[in-house]
Amino acid sequence: METPPRVLAIAGSDSAGGAGIQADLKTAQALGAHGMSVITAVTAQNSLGVQGAWELPAEAVQAQFRSVMDDIGVQAVKTGMLASAELVRTVAELLDGIDVPVVVDPVGISKHGDTLLATEALDPVRARLLPTATVATPNLDEVEQLTGVKVTDESAMPDAARAMLAFGPRWVLVKGGHLPGAPVDLLTNGTDEHWFRATRHDNRHTHGTGCTLASAIAVHLANGLSVPEAVGAAKSYVTGAIAAGYPLGAGIGPVDHAWQWR
Repeated sequence: METPPRVLAIAGSDSAGGAGIQADLKTAQALGAHGMSVITAVTAQNSLGVQGAWELPAEAVQAQFRSVMDDIGVQAVKTGMLASAELVRTVAELLDGIDVPVVVDPVGISKHGDTLLATEALDPVRARLLPTATVATPNLDEVEQLTGVKVTDESAMPDAARAMLAFGPRWVLVKGGHLPGAPVDLLTNGTDEHWFRATRHDNRHTHGTGCTLASAIAVHLANGLSVPEAVGAAKSYVTGAIAAGYPLGAGIGPVDHAWQWR
């Protein structure tokens, strides 16, 4: 029997199941990959927000990574919530030199506005983590947090992308979904530009969108697609998941990772 592509997610756990490691594994399953995990933090969260977060020790993160890499191996890696400067440095060291695509989702702030990355971790993200990235996938809040560039309309997105590329990722996907109007994202490596546009769906249940997109990109890279092809395919999957997002609890529900099966 043929083994499916193997994708490793390094991220925090979402107890509500809509984002984080849970979203990463659901995405891998939905797109035909074998998802594996290195958990960096445990959060207590629900549809209303994050009620608590606890980091794992660096040695626990290292041990999980080595257990997977030394026995099973991977064909792509995705990083999400890393929480602290120590964990950012730990993960960056683990990723340095591995010969597979790496998707870095520089998670800093949750959809509800909760801080998921310590202020002192920003410099290690810039100097150590982003240089390991095949593609980085910041949203506009994360772009501003990392670069100081505030994007208020589509015309400022190329400047934001250039500021992110200065930290060393090979490609940057600046996600403009928070801008008014139809969603637009910009993918660039500093030379080539690819604009991705989609229909804005009238659905507030979008929890896990960023995690899902980054994981979907990783799966498609593991399947051998180029970065522009992988981003395009991932965008199509996430747009469908957003359209099918469903209510859960009293707040913002999740995107539907299984929308293609329903």
